Amino acid sequence: MWLMLNTSARLLRLLSLLQSRTDWTGAELAERLEVGLRTLRRDIDRLRELGYPVDATSGVAGGYRLGVGAALPPLLLDDEEAVAVTISLRTAATGNVAGLGEAAMRALAKLQQVLPARLRHRVTAFQAAAVPLANAAREAVDADLLAALAAACRDQRRIELRYRRGEVVSAREVEPYRLVHTPRRWYLLAWDLGRQGWRTFRIDRIVPPLGRIGARFTPRPLPREDSAAYVSESISSAPYTYQARVLFHAPVEEVAPRTSPAAGRLEAVDAHSCVFHAGSNSLREFAVHVAAKGFDFDVLDPPELVPVLRELSDRLRRAVERGQGDSTGG
Repeated sequence: MWLMLNTSARLLRLLSLLQSRTDWTGAELAERLEVGLRTLRRDIDRLRELGYPVDATSGVAGGYRLGVGAALPPLLLDDEEAVAVTISLRTAATGNVAGLGEAAMRALAKLQQVLPARLRHRVTAFQAAAVPLANAAREAVDADLLAALAAACRDQRRIELRYRRGEVVSAREVEPYRLVHTPRRWYLLAWDLGRQGWRTFRIDRIVPPLGRIGARFTPRPLPREDSAAYVSESISSAPYTYQARVLFHAPVEEVAPRTSPAAGRLEAVDAHSCVFHAGSNSLREFAVHVAAKGFDFDVLDPPELVPVLRELSDRLRRAVERGQGDSTGG
């Protein structure tokens, strides 16, 4: 009886290892399970008899990987993975990917049903404390479209898409590289073959479904090593009338938590200051936005921003003076 339980526990451990990584050598698995290679091969055969598609890989050492079967096999999660997946499902249920809410809630219900009490307490604490902002403006994207774009990025295949700007829909052929998301939107970083340049596409403006999936492409060097920073710079400056730069007299580590990646790009100057690059169609709105950060700053450009700030300063000063007059007059 003990031998049967020990073998079952080892099979579960083996399945968990195969699910945690794409490829394993036989020696690595045997070492993790503290068994010999002959026992490992018998355990692999038992998993196959139970319906798990364990594939043998070629090579000098040989190895194994969990293949793709006709049905989704049970997933084995450790404590940290179970908590992470549960919280992620909770977030997805209230997120901005269209069509995922109901599916996420069903998966969440299944997972919560089998969570041990020690883990359920941690998840419940998160759910009680985390409240979604119902009025936050978020653009919903199609889940199938997002999955198709992710697959094209992974497989490095050219795609045809229809992109909407206002009332105009244009056909584009691109090489997709990265998906980047902000709290409000998802973006695709891609090389536009027709325009021969890097472009950032708002995914909620891509008309589903995708068009033809083309041939594989040879990856180009990315425009910047940090794709998220590049997209942030692209979406916060390129479409706007004014391009502005201000020097904050504060370290970038203090300014960053008060600045959304979609609003602008921060660049450290030294340990005590950083430059904020952003775009806007209204210098007045930009002046309010920068002043609200709560840090002293200098205007680098455009010079037209200075009189706008002076006007804002005068208006605020008059409001303070009127408020002081009312308080002393009562």
